[in-house]
Amino acid sequence: MPPASFPRGFFDRDDDTADRSFYAAPRLVTHIDDHAIACVGELYDELAIHGEVLDLMGSWVSHFRRPPQRLTVLGMNAAELAANPMASATVVQDLNDEPATTFADRSFDAVVCCVSVDYLVRPLEVFADVARVLRPGGLFVCTFSNRLFPTKAVHGWLYADDEQRCQIVAGYFRSTGCWDEPRTQRRTPPDHRGDPLFAVWARRTG
Repeated sequence: MPPASFPRGFFDRDDDTADRSFYAAPRLVTHIDDHAIACVGELYDELAIHGEVLDLMGSWVSHFRRPPQRLTVLGMNAAELAANPMASATVVQDLNDEPATTFADRSFDAVVCCVSVDYLVRPLEVFADVARVLRPGGLFVCTFSNRLFPTKAVHGWLYADDEQRCQIVAGYFRSTGCWDEPRTQRRTPPDHRGDPLFAVWARRTG
């Protein structure tokens, strides 16, 4: 059963086979264009994300302009993670299979998730675990565009427009009860011809 705030079928996907098979081959490509990537880095700078940081559902590139003091990258493909030049440590884990990480409580100053939140089938469990591993006041920043693997994104995301997708992520924060009021923002201009970039973030309370 889905959480009460999301309708039945919201977290279904067209392709519900094991994600480890879908991500078995490394994809050493970027999933948004250069301008959107630059907007991610600008946001990280504006929010002063540094210290010990977790890049959730990451890959071979993390979009920081300057790497944080220590960056842990958790993703699906070991070869992609090994190619990430900013990573101080890497973890292979499928959050759709096991949404709880093995990190100790209050391990990180910030957590980021770039162009991947649309694939989570158990997002409230993931968001609750992110709150657990964050230090009080730590930021969780989700950025996303309108490019995706459509067979692996949840149906509720596929059938939403850009504004609704921002509200979906804000709803994940609100539903877990571990965060202050989330902020949503379009980071690319409305008339931008390339990939749009949106961001939703909140701080851990308590």
